[in-house]
Amino acid sequence: MPSLILEGGTFRPIFSAGVMDALLDNDIMFPYCIGVSAGITNGISYLSKQHKRNLEVLEKYRLDKRYLGIRNFFKCRSIFGLDFVFNEIPNKLNPFDMDTFMKYEGTALVGVTNAETGKTEYINAKELDDKCSILRATCAIPLFFPAIKVKDGFYYDGGLCDPIPIRKAIADGNEKHLIILTRPKEYRKTLGKSYKIASKVIGRKYPNLIKPLLTRHELYNDTVRFCEKLEAEGKAIIIRPTIEQSIESFEKDILKLKQGWQNGYDAAVNVMDEIKKLF
Repeated sequence: MPSLILEGGTFRPIFSAGVMDALLDNDIMFPYCIGVSAGITNGISYLSKQHKRNLEVLEKYRLDKRYLGIRNFFKCRSIFGLDFVFNEIPNKLNPFDMDTFMKYEGTALVGVTNAETGKTEYINAKELDDKCSILRATCAIPLFFPAIKVKDGFYYDGGLCDPIPIRKAIADGNEKHLIILTRPKEYRKTLGKSYKIASKVIGRKYPNLIKPLLTRHELYNDTVRFCEKLEAEGKAIIIRPTIEQSIESFEKDILKLKQGWQNGYDAAVNVMDEIKKLF
Protein backbone atom coordinates (compact mmCIF):
# COMPACT_ATOMS: atom_id res chain seq x y z
CA MET A 1 0.00 0.00 0.00
CA PRO A 2 1.42 3.44 -0.91
CA SER A 3 1.58 6.25 1.60
CA LEU A 4 1.48 10.04 1.35
CA ILE A 5 3.90 11.77 3.74
CA LEU A 6 3.45 15.47 4.51
CA GLU A 7 6.04 17.75 6.09
CA GLY A 8 4.92 20.92 7.85
CA GLY A 9 6.36 24.43 7.74
CA THR A 10 3.66 27.04 8.49
CA PHE A 11 2.97 28.56 5.03
CA ARG A 12 5.60 26.60 3.10
CA PRO A 13 3.18 23.65 2.63
CA ILE A 14 1.23 25.72 0.12
CA PHE A 15 3.67 23.91 -2.18
CA SER A 16 2.28 20.61 -0.86
CA ALA A 17 -1.25 21.88 -1.42
CA GLY A 18 -0.40 22.35 -5.09
CA VAL A 19 0.90 18.79 -5.27
CA MET A 20 -2.28 17.42 -3.70
CA ASP A 21 -4.52 19.46 -5.99
CA ALA A 22 -2.69 17.90 -8.93
CA LEU A 23 -3.40 14.48 -7.38
CA LEU A 24 -7.09 15.36 -7.15
CA ASP A 25 -7.14 16.46 -10.79
CA ASN A 26 -5.77 13.03 -11.70
CA ASP A 27 -8.22 11.15 -9.46
CA ILE A 28 -5.44 9.90 -7.21
CA MET A 29 -6.39 9.32 -3.58
CA PHE A 30 -3.77 7.74 -1.38
CA PRO A 31 -5.08 5.02 0.96
CA TYR A 32 -2.70 6.14 3.71
CA CYS A 33 -1.94 9.76 4.58
CA ILE A 34 0.20 10.97 7.47
CA GLY A 35 1.70 14.33 8.29
CA VAL A 36 2.38 17.07 10.76
CA SER A 37 1.57 20.73 11.26
CA ALA A 38 0.38 22.67 8.19
CA GLY A 39 1.26 19.69 6.00
CA ILE A 40 -1.48 17.47 7.38
CA THR A 41 -3.79 20.46 7.86
CA ASN A 42 -3.60 21.00 4.11
CA GLY A 43 -3.86 17.25 3.63
CA ILE A 44 -7.25 17.17 5.33
CA SER A 45 -8.67 19.31 2.50
CA TYR A 46 -7.14 16.88 0.01
CA LEU A 47 -8.97 14.03 1.75
CA SER A 48 -12.20 16.05 1.59
CA LYS A 49 -11.52 16.55 -2.14
CA GLN A 50 -11.72 20.34 -1.92
CA HIS A 51 -9.60 21.47 -4.83
CA LYS A 52 -7.70 24.74 -4.18
CA ARG A 53 -9.33 25.25 -0.78
CA ASN A 54 -5.97 25.71 0.95
CA LEU A 55 -4.88 28.31 -1.59
CA GLU A 56 -8.19 30.16 -1.35
CA VAL A 57 -7.86 30.45 2.43
CA LEU A 58 -4.38 31.95 2.24
CA GLU A 59 -5.28 34.26 -0.63
CA LYS A 60 -8.17 35.71 1.33
CA TYR A 61 -6.99 35.61 4.94
CA ARG A 62 -3.17 35.52 5.13
CA LEU A 63 -3.01 39.32 5.60
CA ASP A 64 -6.10 39.46 7.81
CA LYS A 65 -5.05 40.36 11.36
CA ARG A 66 -7.69 38.00 12.68
CA TYR A 67 -5.73 35.21 11.01
CA LEU A 68 -2.22 36.26 11.97
CA GLY A 69 -1.29 39.23 14.13
CA ILE A 70 0.33 40.11 17.42
CA ARG A 71 -3.00 41.18 18.94
CA ASN A 72 -4.13 37.58 18.86
CA PHE A 73 -1.56 36.84 21.55
CA PHE A 74 -3.63 38.74 24.08
CA LYS A 75 -6.71 36.71 23.22
CA CYS A 76 -5.40 33.17 22.82
CA ARG A 77 -1.65 33.24 23.57
CA SER A 78 -0.89 32.67 19.90
CA ILE A 79 0.03 35.01 17.05
CA PHE A 80 -2.59 33.08 15.09
CA GLY A 81 -6.24 33.75 15.81
CA LEU A 82 -6.96 30.18 16.82
CA ASP A 83 -10.75 30.41 16.84
CA PHE A 84 -10.73 32.36 13.58
CA VAL A 85 -8.38 29.94 11.80
CA PHE A 86 -9.70 26.67 13.17
CA ASN A 87 -13.36 27.46 13.76
CA GLU A 88 -14.74 30.47 11.90
CA ILE A 89 -12.99 29.76 8.58
CA PRO A 90 -13.74 26.01 8.29
CA ASN A 91 -17.23 26.26 9.75
CA LYS A 92 -18.47 29.53 8.20
CA LEU A 93 -16.22 31.45 5.82
CA ASN A 94 -14.70 28.67 3.70
CA PRO A 95 -16.61 25.58 4.83
CA PHE A 96 -14.74 22.33 5.21
CA ASP A 97 -16.62 19.39 3.69
CA MET A 98 -16.79 17.15 6.73
CA ASP A 99 -19.21 14.74 5.08
CA THR A 100 -16.87 13.95 2.19
CA PHE A 101 -13.90 13.77 4.54
CA MET A 102 -15.65 11.22 6.73
CA LYS A 103 -16.30 9.05 3.67
CA TYR A 104 -12.55 8.68 3.09
CA GLU A 105 -11.92 4.95 3.46
CA GLY A 106 -8.19 5.01 4.08
CA THR A 107 -5.95 5.72 7.05
CA ALA A 108 -5.20 9.33 7.93
CA LEU A 109 -2.95 10.17 10.88
CA VAL A 110 -2.13 13.50 12.51
CA GLY A 111 1.24 13.62 14.26
CA VAL A 112 1.37 15.54 17.55
CA THR A 113 3.95 15.90 20.32
CA ASN A 114 2.83 15.06 23.85
CA ALA A 115 4.02 17.95 26.03
CA GLU A 116 4.30 15.79 29.14
CA THR A 117 6.22 12.87 27.64
CA GLY A 118 8.06 14.61 24.82
CA LYS A 119 7.01 11.74 22.54
CA THR A 120 5.14 11.67 19.24
CA GLU A 121 1.59 10.40 19.13
CA TYR A 122 -0.49 9.76 16.02
CA ILE A 123 -4.17 10.62 16.18
CA ASN A 124 -6.77 9.24 13.79
CA ALA A 125 -7.78 12.21 11.63
CA LYS A 126 -11.38 10.97 11.75
CA GLU A 127 -11.41 12.25 15.34
CA LEU A 128 -11.53 15.78 13.93
CA ASP A 129 -14.09 17.88 15.80
CA ASP A 130 -15.82 21.16 14.90
CA LYS A 131 -13.06 23.17 16.60
CA CYS A 132 -10.31 21.25 14.76
CA SER A 133 -8.60 20.49 18.07
CA ILE A 134 -6.14 17.95 16.67
CA LEU A 135 -5.13 20.36 13.90
CA ARG A 136 -4.57 23.11 16.44
CA ALA A 137 -2.35 20.68 18.33
CA THR A 138 -0.23 19.57 15.37
CA CYS A 139 0.28 23.23 14.39
CA ALA A 140 1.18 24.42 17.90
CA ILE A 141 4.65 25.85 17.32
CA PRO A 142 6.39 26.40 20.67
CA LEU A 143 6.40 30.09 21.72
CA PHE A 144 3.90 30.96 18.97
CA PHE A 145 1.12 28.75 20.37
CA PRO A 146 0.10 27.56 23.81
CA ALA A 147 0.03 23.82 24.44
CA ILE A 148 -3.28 22.55 23.04
CA LYS A 149 -5.52 20.29 25.08
CA VAL A 150 -6.85 17.20 23.32
CA LYS A 151 -8.87 14.87 25.52
CA ASP A 152 -6.77 14.46 28.68
CA GLY A 153 -3.41 15.59 27.31
CA PHE A 154 -1.59 18.71 26.15
CA TYR A 155 0.20 18.80 22.82
CA TYR A 156 2.56 20.80 20.64
CA ASP A 157 3.62 20.78 16.99
CA GLY A 158 3.87 17.27 15.59
CA GLY A 159 7.05 18.24 13.76
CA LEU A 160 9.09 18.52 16.96
CA CYS A 161 9.77 14.80 17.30
CA ASP A 162 8.75 13.44 13.90
CA PRO A 163 9.10 16.17 11.26
CA ILE A 164 8.67 13.79 8.32
CA PRO A 165 6.76 10.72 9.61
CA ILE A 166 8.11 8.24 7.08
CA ARG A 167 9.20 5.68 9.68
CA LYS A 168 5.69 5.50 11.10
CA ALA A 169 4.32 4.90 7.60
CA ILE A 170 6.78 2.04 7.12
CA ALA A 171 5.97 0.58 10.53
CA ASP A 172 2.32 0.53 9.50
CA GLY A 173 3.16 -1.70 6.55
CA ASN A 174 3.47 0.74 3.65
CA GLU A 175 6.13 -0.18 1.12
CA LYS A 176 5.97 2.70 -1.39
CA HIS A 177 5.81 6.38 -0.55
CA LEU A 178 5.17 9.82 -1.98
CA ILE A 179 7.06 12.21 0.29
CA ILE A 180 6.27 15.91 -0.04
CA LEU A 181 8.95 18.12 1.52
CA THR A 182 8.76 21.89 1.79
CA ARG A 183 12.49 22.63 1.85
CA PRO A 184 14.86 22.40 -1.15
CA LYS A 185 17.29 19.52 -1.52
CA GLU A 186 20.24 21.64 -0.42
CA TYR A 187 18.65 22.67 2.88
CA ARG A 188 20.13 21.52 6.18
CA LYS A 189 18.49 22.51 9.44
CA THR A 190 20.55 24.10 12.23
CA LEU A 191 19.71 24.79 15.86
CA GLY A 192 17.82 28.06 15.69
CA LYS A 193 17.68 30.71 18.37
CA SER A 194 13.93 30.30 18.84
CA TYR A 195 14.35 26.65 19.81
CA LYS A 196 17.06 27.49 22.33
CA ILE A 197 14.69 30.02 23.90
CA ALA A 198 11.77 27.61 23.76
CA SER A 199 13.81 24.90 25.51
CA LYS A 200 14.32 27.27 28.44
CA VAL A 201 10.86 28.80 28.57
CA ILE A 202 8.72 25.76 27.84
CA GLY A 203 11.17 23.36 29.45
CA ARG A 204 10.34 24.78 32.87
CA LYS A 205 6.84 23.32 32.68
CA TYR A 206 7.54 20.46 30.28
CA PRO A 207 11.11 19.22 30.93
CA ASN A 208 10.72 16.26 28.57
CA LEU A 209 10.52 18.71 25.67
CA ILE A 210 13.99 20.17 26.28
CA LYS A 211 15.91 17.46 24.43
CA PRO A 212 13.54 17.32 21.42
CA LEU A 213 13.75 21.10 21.05
CA LEU A 214 17.56 21.12 21.20
CA THR A 215 18.08 18.14 18.90
CA ARG A 216 15.28 18.72 16.40
CA HIS A 217 17.71 19.88 13.71
CA GLU A 218 19.71 16.65 13.96
CA LEU A 219 16.58 14.51 13.73
CA TYR A 220 15.32 16.48 10.75
CA ASN A 221 18.54 16.15 8.77
CA ASP A 222 18.78 12.43 9.57
CA THR A 223 15.19 11.87 8.42
CA VAL A 224 15.78 13.69 5.14
CA ARG A 225 18.79 11.46 4.49
CA PHE A 226 16.64 8.41 5.21
CA CYS A 227 13.99 9.63 2.75
CA GLU A 228 16.67 10.13 0.10
CA LYS A 229 17.94 6.60 0.72
CA LEU A 230 14.44 5.24 0.10
CA GLU A 231 14.23 7.24 -3.09
CA ALA A 232 17.57 5.84 -4.28
CA GLU A 233 16.24 2.34 -3.60
CA GLY A 234 13.14 2.97 -5.69
CA LYS A 235 10.83 2.87 -2.68
CA ALA A 236 9.86 6.54 -2.61
CA ILE A 237 9.26 9.60 -4.74
CA ILE A 238 10.29 12.90 -3.17
CA ILE A 239 8.69 16.11 -4.39
CA ARG A 240 10.14 19.35 -3.05
CA PRO A 241 10.72 22.92 -4.20
CA THR A 242 13.98 24.11 -5.70
CA ILE A 243 16.05 26.78 -3.97
CA GLU A 244 14.60 29.35 -6.35
CA GLN A 245 11.05 28.23 -5.51
CA SER A 246 11.40 28.10 -1.72
CA ILE A 247 9.44 30.57 0.38
CA GLU A 248 9.63 31.75 3.98
CA SER A 249 7.69 30.01 6.73
CA PHE A 250 5.73 33.21 7.44
CA GLU A 251 5.56 34.42 3.83
CA LYS A 252 3.41 37.55 3.44
CA ASP A 253 3.50 38.02 -0.32
CA ILE A 254 0.29 36.58 -1.74
CA LEU A 255 1.79 36.35 -5.21
CA LYS A 256 4.66 34.23 -3.84
CA LEU A 257 2.18 31.99 -2.06
CA LYS A 258 0.20 31.54 -5.27
CA GLN A 259 3.40 30.77 -7.14
CA GLY A 260 4.35 28.28 -4.41
CA TRP A 261 1.08 26.47 -5.03
CA GLN A 262 1.71 26.48 -8.77
CA ASN A 263 5.25 25.18 -8.29
CA GLY A 264 3.90 22.24 -6.29
CA TYR A 265 1.21 21.54 -8.87
CA ASP A 266 3.69 21.59 -11.73
CA ALA A 267 6.21 19.44 -9.84
CA ALA A 268 3.54 16.76 -9.32
CA VAL A 269 2.41 16.85 -12.94
CA ASN A 270 6.01 16.34 -14.06
CA VAL A 271 6.22 13.02 -12.20
CA MET A 272 2.57 11.98 -12.38
CA ASP A 273 3.33 8.82 -14.36
CA GLU A 274 5.80 7.75 -11.67
CA ILE A 275 3.30 8.53 -8.91
CA LYS A 276 0.71 6.29 -10.59
CA LYS A 277 3.23 3.45 -10.54
CA LEU A 278 3.21 3.52 -6.72
CA PHE A 279 -0.25 1.93 -6.78
